[in-house]
Amino acid sequence: MLVGRRAEHTTLEQLLARARGGDSSVLVVRGEAGIGKTALLQHVRGSAVAAGFTVQDAAGVEAEAEFAFAGLHQLCAPLLARAAALPEPQQAALGVAFGIREGAAPDRFLVGLAVLSLLAEVAEDGPLLCLVDDAQWLDQASAQVLAFVARRVAAERVVMVFGLRDPGGAAVDAFTGLPELHVAGLGESDARTLLATAVRAPLDDLVRDRIVAEARGNPLALLELPRGAAAAQLAGGFELPDVVSVPHRVEDGFRRRAGSLPPESQLLLVVAAAEPTGDPALLWRAAAQLGIAPEAATAAEAAGLLELGTRVRFRHPLVRSAVYRAATPPDQRRAHGALAAATDPQVDPDRRAWHRAQAVVGTDEEAAAELERSAGRARGRGGLAAAAAFLQRAAELTPEPVVRAGRALDAAHAKYEAGASEAALELLTVAASGPLDSLQHARLELLRAQIAFHRARGGDGPRMLLDAARSLAPLDPALSRATYLDALDAAIVTGGVGPGGGLREVAEAARAAPAPPASPTPPDLLLDGLVTTFTQGYAEGVPELRRALAAFAHPERDARDPDGSGNRRWLWLASRTAMSVFDDELVHALAASHVRLAREAGALATLPAALLVQSVMLVLSGEFGRAAEQTALAAATRTVPLLHAQLILAAWRGRSDETTEIQATLVREAAGRGRGTEDALTQYAMAVLHNGLGDYPAAEAAAVRAFESDELTHSNLAHSELIEAACRSGRPESAADALDQLTVRARASGTPWGLGLAARSRALRSTGPAAEELYREAIERLRECRLSTQLARAHLVYGEWLRREGRRLSARQQLRTAHQLLSGMGAEAFAARAARELRATGERPRSRSAQPSDALTAQEQTIARLVATGATSREVGAQLFLSPRTIEAHLRNIFRKLGITSRRQLRDLQLP
Repeated sequence: MLVGRRAEHTTLEQLLARARGGDSSVLVVRGEAGIGKTALLQHVRGSAVAAGFTVQDAAGVEAEAEFAFAGLHQLCAPLLARAAALPEPQQAALGVAFGIREGAAPDRFLVGLAVLSLLAEVAEDGPLLCLVDDAQWLDQASAQVLAFVARRVAAERVVMVFGLRDPGGAAVDAFTGLPELHVAGLGESDARTLLATAVRAPLDDLVRDRIVAEARGNPLALLELPRGAAAAQLAGGFELPDVVSVPHRVEDGFRRRAGSLPPESQLLLVVAAAEPTGDPALLWRAAAQLGIAPEAATAAEAAGLLELGTRVRFRHPLVRSAVYRAATPPDQRRAHGALAAATDPQVDPDRRAWHRAQAVVGTDEEAAAELERSAGRARGRGGLAAAAAFLQRAAELTPEPVVRAGRALDAAHAKYEAGASEAALELLTVAASGPLDSLQHARLELLRAQIAFHRARGGDGPRMLLDAARSLAPLDPALSRATYLDALDAAIVTGGVGPGGGLREVAEAARAAPAPPASPTPPDLLLDGLVTTFTQGYAEGVPELRRALAAFAHPERDARDPDGSGNRRWLWLASRTAMSVFDDELVHALAASHVRLAREAGALATLPAALLVQSVMLVLSGEFGRAAEQTALAAATRTVPLLHAQLILAAWRGRSDETTEIQATLVREAAGRGRGTEDALTQYAMAVLHNGLGDYPAAEAAAVRAFESDELTHSNLAHSELIEAACRSGRPESAADALDQLTVRARASGTPWGLGLAARSRALRSTGPAAEELYREAIERLRECRLSTQLARAHLVYGEWLRREGRRLSARQQLRTAHQLLSGMGAEAFAARAARELRATGERPRSRSAQPSDALTAQEQTIARLVATGATSREVGAQLFLSPRTIEAHLRNIFRKLGITSRRQLRDLQLP
């Protein structure tokens, strides 16, 4: 057992025990460099091998951080023979991601499902341990996929352990929220014990105290600090410079040790440090290019810096960084040049291009062009971060200013798409030094505007987008129209914050957009419909908006957009616009299409927004369980849109504590970003919560703020909450504008959703027979659409009105219906409000009859529904991003809870 690590050892052994029992486990081992993470991972590796586990290793390498899926390939390459058992789409996704098959960029979720299925397939033969050390240096694509898989393993007999330096690199965020083990420094007694194993010679007490104090419990420091000192120093005069960071001092020790080796051994170490794959054959081919004899490895191994076997391994990651950073730039270039010459351009053209680029002094057009081709291949595999890195280096190597500016602009766009806005801005500065042609300059200004908007969610973003759209009009009419649509969307989202960014102003400006083509695309139709709506009025715009939305729902094949990416980009705006015309069927269809296409494209950045719209509609339809499952499916993204989806669901469920907790998290997330749609959505949720609880003044205050948002009025969410709260607070006049607007929109749309909400809202302002007629109309209208929550609330407010009119028997009927509907869907606060009213009529509300499915979790209900349709475990797993083995484990629980024994019996049950 490792010194002082009994608790950590026990935790890791428990993971192995769970896997032997049939369950999966995940653990992120965090700590500073040298604290013992690698030792713990190797210790659990030994235990797993002894227990009959299959063990797969991978390690993040700083030099590989730009190669898409490089870390994932390390882990999975030895297992790929088992990939033949996977469904063909999953095989294809893995093949394209790893560069061994041709094809379109793979869906990041599909790659994750394929890896999960592959690990589950291997684990069928026995438990599997996956160790990923230095995960902070994984490439972005690998980190996202491995974190996604880690959140989905359940019953596969798979243990995943990640070693993560704290603080770490850009990949760290992907693992946030997974179970963690923080490795701290050793206590003084354990530190002294470990030190004694490292220093066999007599050690002066004061020197021992000094070493223990300086090491601060860091095991690697305790082992390495004494190795750089002479015996005489250890006996009574040992002292080191007072450097703040223990890992830096340890790295300095490795650097000094490497520097004491013969020159050939030092150069061999530099080559090994520059070659991240650990391929010994490649290392020796590169060494031969430099005239390094095999004997040069002997000194490096004897110094405890390098291990040469089936893989090339450094004793610790700090050795690699120490050796590479200590090397002179000429030696670094020699190492990369030799590796480029030793790398087969047919087998691994991208690494060859990368090494060749690092060997260049000054500029080299041929090397830059090769990197540009590598960027295209990386983008084709879905590696935007890798493509951006290749293009950035290509721009640096380009001798011709015109070509360099163009490559820098392309690199900036790739960096932005990969989520690196700051790096994109730096590249825009390079591109702006030009020379650029007019179209390139316009594209540059467009990217500046997009970055400005997404960083500040307001400010000058809409105005800058308008300026870019105007510049693009004579140069690229299609891109100009798309940019005008971008500006309109930005104005809706921000509520017109900033000079010249008001929704009406932006819409007026967008009237100057170039004419659409003879056969307009769905985005063309949407732009024209929104411009008409915001400049001429809602009623005038509705027919055009309906035509646009129908085109999105049933797109025709278009040679200008063969893969449909142009339409996919605008589904976020289209689905919200479907809400603005009160078309519940279109919202469901467009939101589902957006979620599906975002997953197919691996668009992790856009998926949360798509899920938000879908979740809101599921909530309004009373499908709370499905809404919860949808957000859980993408919990790995941990984004603000999904937090809003969870907030709105919690508010409709009437869970005050949960709603307040999520709201507080959102407030922290939004700190410094200003108010906008995010704040308005939060206020909408609070208005729903308080209306359910019967705290109408609080509901009115929140609804007023939500109604001020262009986004919330555009999507028609705020009107009815404000009207109900104001009327119940005795201040109906404060909602007069909301009622007028809702009435006009409902009549123009002519849909059951809009007309039903308007009738219910007008009934709250009416009295006598007119009110009753409107309440009845609301119920009849809302029965014709999906919105079960709004139908239930129509029964509730009608029953409340009847009771106050003294018609207790009629009131009971409406309140009883409301209570049953609201209880059944889980709207606890509104159901309690209906129960209070029922008791006031003299009737005791019935408790909802328990259903067998009530015992199922939201995920189990989803699985049960899918299996009941006849789907196989593999098909259900593919849809929910779970392995077939996990689906089978869930089914066993479902059968037990429902008291059945077969899938056929499941089909006979009436599941919600």
